[in-house]
Amino acid sequence: MREVNVGPASQFADPGRRVIAFERLEIAVFKLDREFFAYLNLCPHMGGPACQGKMIAKVEETITEDRASRGMQFSKTKMHVVCPWHGYEFDVRTGVHPGNPRARLRKLAVRVSGDDVIVGLPESAERDKPQLDPTSSRPTH
Repeated sequence: MREVNVGPASQFADPGRRVIAFERLEIAVFKLDREFFAYLNLCPHMGGPACQGKMIAKVEETITEDRASRGMQFSKTKMHVVCPWHGYEFDVRTGVHPGNPRARLRKLAVRVSGDDVIVGLPESAERDKPQLDPTSSRPTH
């Protein structure tokens, strides 16, 4: 696996992200609560630039002890990124769609060395592999 330095950790906003182009692919590096997460910038739904969408706190319903709803509120711990093409949401920490665990962003290895953020790029065979469309059983490219 080839590793690339995407810049100083101290220069990433928290929460924040950077989308970076390398050769034939784009990657997104997110910083959330001093942790880093990296993904291919490719939505499993229709191939859109999922990581370039808005970052928003997950909307959760608050339930009382007697199982009554207190209404909706923004999560204090979970952040999502929303694909700008069709609104698919993905958890920034896991890359997983909250309603369909088969729909997920392709996670990349990321680490901090000193103050440098290092991301492992997928081999060409891995990044060119067809993905499973979460709405069918047919592979897509």
